[in-house]
Amino acid sequence: MESLGRHILVEYYGCDVNLLNRASAVKEVMEDAARAARATVVESFIHQFSPFGVSGVVVIAESHLTIHTWPERGEAAVDLFTCSNAPKARAALDWLCGRLGGNASRFREIPRGALAPD
Repeated sequence: MESLGRHILVEYYGCDVNLLNRASAVKEVMEDAARAARATVVESFIHQFSPFGVSGVVVIAESHLTIHTWPERGEAAVDLFTCSNAPKARAALDWLCGRLGGNASRFREIPRGALAPD
């Protein structure tokens, strides 16, 4: 049975600590990652925590891209859910790893929903 979408969960390690703790920088790299996946950015919301950490969502026409950072550990958790057949989704997440300065990552892809046969 065909799925309605793909949900990709990623953990990034060894990231740029300074970038992970700046909401404006996180917003920029997340929106760039959405565009790299050939997704249409609708709106973004990024929240800066005190004393450190950033969480945010980039709403895309195809669904969403989210992040939570732990600058004190150099780590970020990202998920991309897309209901399109975005062939660039995985490449965009690899690109995001580079932008975050990550040196290691774990990917997990989950099919979401199911289209009933006609």
